[in-house]
Amino acid sequence: GPTPWTDPANGWATDESRLVRMRDVVVNLWRYFNTPSGKKMFRYTMVSVISTGVSTVVLLLVYGVFRVWTEVPSAVFGNLVATVPSYYLTRTWPWGKTGRSHIRREIIPFWTLALAGILLSVVTESEARHIGLSYLRHDHLARTVLVLGANFLAFGLLWVVKLLVFNRLFKIATPHHSVGVDDEPGHEEGSELVEAGPVN
Repeated sequence: GPTPWTDPANGWATDESRLVRMRDVVVNLWRYFNTPSGKKMFRYTMVSVISTGVSTVVLLLVYGVFRVWTEVPSAVFGNLVATVPSYYLTRTWPWGKTGRSHIRREIIPFWTLALAGILLSVVTESEARHIGLSYLRHDHLARTVLVLGANFLAFGLLWVVKLLVFNRLFKIATPHHSVGVDDEPGHEEGSELVEAGPVN
């Protein structure tokens, strides 16, 4: 804002230009989220939010409430439970797929990343357990919050990796129709997940 050493008119102009820039950012984001790429990113994000919520609830119950297992096995169980709805939501929403799953093009890449995410959660939860035992040994509530935070971190990193991998190594495209293994009931032409090189 304006100061005694500046022209008030210049200060107002600066504030106005900031508002214009903020408006342009909002407009550009709105336009982007109405593009095919923007819609797909939004869908990926929402699937991640849902799967993170499922994992968080399961982890909160098995570790925070019922204390069934310690940090690492609780996180592994929570991630395994969340991976099932995550796969079907990802397949039907961002990928736009229906019918029987394709092993090489859908199941293998998704579950490979899912296992990588579980291994990542093992790393983050192991660190959370170490911190908890070192500084919060008698405070289960604080350790639960720490475990949930480590789970959020793992899911956030996994979301970035999944977005990069699926957007660059795979793309939704309309293939030329040909008779083959995919010509089955429930298979929709136009929703084929085809392999592609890195998309520039």
